[in-house]
Amino acid sequence: MFESETRVLIILPRDLVDRARGLAGRTTISMKLPVSLQIVLRALIEEGLKRPTNPDLLANVSRQAHTVRRIRSEARRRPMASRRLVSRQRSRSGS
Repeated sequence: MFESETRVLIILPRDLVDRARGLAGRTTISMKLPVSLQIVLRALIEEGLKRPTNPDLLANVSRQAHTVRRIRSEARRRPMASRRLVSRQRSRSGS
């Protein structure tokens, strides 16, 4: 599709994906042209990267980085036996 492309796996919150799907649907209707979730995500990333000093963008990146750090820190503090139990529960539930 593109002259130079790479594939990326990204894990996103369900509500964010739902909002992007909604945008894709509204755009499809208004443009009378099929617009996929991938097109919407690509456009959002591209537009966000055009504003690298935007305070809202920087605040969002900072908030996400702190959240990831907190989650990883809590996971390291959790005893190993507790981690195994959570892992077993997830595998049984299919998550």
